[in-house]
Amino acid sequence: VRASGRLRVEASYDNLGRADALLICVPTPCTRNKQPDTSSIATAARGVAQHLRPGQLILLRSTSYPGTTEELVLPIIESSGLTVGRDVFLAFVPERVDPGRKDYTIYNTPVIVGGVDQESTRRAVRLFEQLGPPVMPVSSPAAAEMAKLLENVFRNVNIALVNQLAILCDRMGLDVWEIVDAAATKPYGFLPFHPGPGVGGHCIPVDPYYLAWKAREYDFHMDFIELAARVNEEMPYYVVTKTLLALNGQRHRSPAVRVLVVGVTFKRDIEDSRGSPALKIMELLIQHGARVSYHDPYVPTLTVNGRMFTSRPLTPAMLRGADCALIVADHSCLDYRAIVRHARLVVDTRNATRHVDEGRVKIVRL
Repeated sequence: VRASGRLRVEASYDNLGRADALLICVPTPCTRNKQPDTSSIATAARGVAQHLRPGQLILLRSTSYPGTTEELVLPIIESSGLTVGRDVFLAFVPERVDPGRKDYTIYNTPVIVGGVDQESTRRAVRLFEQLGPPVMPVSSPAAAEMAKLLENVFRNVNIALVNQLAILCDRMGLDVWEIVDAAATKPYGFLPFHPGPGVGGHCIPVDPYYLAWKAREYDFHMDFIELAARVNEEMPYYVVTKTLLALNGQRHRSPAVRVLVVGVTFKRDIEDSRGSPALKIMELLIQHGARVSYHDPYVPTLTVNGRMFTSRPLTPAMLRGADCALIVADHSCLDYRAIVRHARLVVDTRNATRHVDEGRVKIVRL
């Protein structure tokens, strides 16, 4: 695309005046104290404001709390001397594409548009209609911002529910994967979510805190969603405890164990390890004295607490040399039968070994 001249990458705001539409797509993490960090939005908006010309459309795409577009971005844009709704136009259009999915892309995933006025909404709708997906205008940027948070908090809460169910099923000697599959046969009123080592990425883990923070401005406390977020944050601790107990059951002492983490991205078949539960799992294992290495075909290098790791080849010798293979991301390109065949112990947090029959005695599932 770059060779065709249709895409140009620049590190300066200087040429923004040549564009008709400006899309702000920057990270929105949390601080260490679980407060929204919208500094990147503010920085980008200030850069945009310095190079605006009349007639341009500005779109915020970064997930944030309801009110960000109108309370944070709009005043910065108008500091340019241009008036939003008359000289320039502003809307919130949340990013909704799910990384790694092939069935839903930017071309067929419906787009939500919330402009600060009717003309801003109209222009944003017209822009995205050119890509082909259905476009749904809503009444305001805050409505679009809340819709995006609802989507992500919905996932976080339901993942937390099934993660707690997994822990209970483990104590009861039940197979949580079988139970979820059985419940999913109901054709209405149930959506299947699956347990795992925790949630990751740049949206799902932080969005409950963005919503809860904004709710407190209205004297409202969203204890339910904050509890769900904490449940998911505690899953890496549970995984490490379960792994060390499994190793101790094989008469291994934790300070001497060698753990090979298989897959370090926050979900399968992507290259993104931001916020991945694998990072916390590796950190905790190291704190327990384990010798940790990893394999991930999508992540050649990884930094955990300032320490650089390099992906190791997933060879029979590598698997045999580890006391445990800990599956954190279930990439579809990996040979799980070979992993089970050559590993001494397999801790499977994703049910990636569900179709492996040989060597099941070596498998410990979440």
